[in-house]
Amino acid sequence: MKELTTADLAKKCQGELIGNNRITSGIFNILKDAGKGDAVIRHWIDETGVEIASRKSASCVITQDARGNAIEIAKKLDFPIILTGKIELINAFAISWALNTYTPDSLRIVVTGTNGKSTTTHMIHTILTEAGYTAHTNTDSESEFNTLIDPMVAKQIAEFEGNIDAVVLEVSEVQGWDDRTMADHAHLMTRAVQPQVVVLTNVAMDHIGLVNSLEEASKEISGTLNGFKGDYVVLNHDDPLIRDMQSMVPPDSEVIFYGSGTDVEFRNEGIVHEGKLLIPLEDLPFKSPHFIQNTLAAVSTALALKINPEIIRSAVKSYQPLKRRFAVLGTEPLIIDDFAHNPEGIKATIKSAADSASGKFHLVCAIRGSRGNSLNKLNAQAVADSIKKINYNLILTSSQDVVDDANWVKPSEKKVFIEVLQKEEINYTYYETLVDALKKALKSAHKNETILLIGAQGMDPASDVLKNIASE
Repeated sequence: MKELTTADLAKKCQGELIGNNRITSGIFNILKDAGKGDAVIRHWIDETGVEIASRKSASCVITQDARGNAIEIAKKLDFPIILTGKIELINAFAISWALNTYTPDSLRIVVTGTNGKSTTTHMIHTILTEAGYTAHTNTDSESEFNTLIDPMVAKQIAEFEGNIDAVVLEVSEVQGWDDRTMADHAHLMTRAVQPQVVVLTNVAMDHIGLVNSLEEASKEISGTLNGFKGDYVVLNHDDPLIRDMQSMVPPDSEVIFYGSGTDVEFRNEGIVHEGKLLIPLEDLPFKSPHFIQNTLAAVSTALALKINPEIIRSAVKSYQPLKRRFAVLGTEPLIIDDFAHNPEGIKATIKSAADSASGKFHLVCAIRGSRGNSLNKLNAQAVADSIKKINYNLILTSSQDVVDDANWVKPSEKKVFIEVLQKEEINYTYYETLVDALKKALKSAHKNETILLIGAQGMDPASDVLKNIASE
């Protein structure tokens, strides 16, 4: 790090420096990969972590939670610890520092919203790469890095081999844990990145407890526009809350709308730009409405950046989706796996899968663990509303065989989920383990029928579990 001291870092995160002031000469890093002179950012650390950081000759540890004898050991080792009440501040600074140090002239794009931001971000990255940019993203087919709770994005930018022409970052619309909301998360991250382009997808309920109304979610998402100094703001015209954010766009920035009635919209023949067919229906990687919305957002961003339409068409046609985004895991029966984990995502995904299904529609749903009763009640209602008029077989699971403590389904969460189904007179079977739920689905479905797997962490290992079942 250029001329930064531990005292400087403490000021950046409104923290307290415990130990001596020293110059930091490395990068922002995670503990596992820390090297000489690096500043380690970690949400919590104990005495063992301090000993590891000191042994690796890191310059300091910045943390929000020093556990056990961490501080005493740090003093004994003469190793600096910075205690901050807001770990998000140092992670935002880390990203800003990495961008300005290693790629100051790069094109920067931020994507946020409740649904679709991962696919939109990844598709924009794909188009930029096709157009010849050396581009980096925090959302790829292998991993999705949290941009605030750890320093992974800053680390990757600093360690990137060669020059980066463009950075496309997904920013969570809200963030927090243990009922602690990181207020103005999207605003803080966007201000740190200083993007030329902001893309807003939609507003819906997801992180209950962090935000508790559409108005709160909308406020957090619109924070990206507070102080925005870039060139383009790409807005979903089909979402009224996003559409109304036009009034918040600074006068020097251009608004680009996508969706029905705009210059970039979907019609029966495909994606149309200014009345002319840009991407034929048969060239779209997804035909479902919510994925088409993501594609419209990515295409609109690329057009705003003056990327050749032929390149856009080619990139979209060859696009390979992220893991667990309507991924096909089997064909007889058809097994579709999707990350749908909030009410809007659940409704859209079930509709897309059920519309093309034949015979009975088999739905395996992982209840969300440690996310509270309110979200699970809304998720259950979304499931009930989506399947009550079709020929369905609903299988629920708590996935106790594959989730950790942070995603364990509490009795109250299971109870509220099932109560909604019972009230709506929805038949279901329940299995504690994911493996038993998947075995039941496979046994129940005929070869010409469809199995849809939905849920977040409780369904993440499904593809591996299915492989193990097949090998038995």
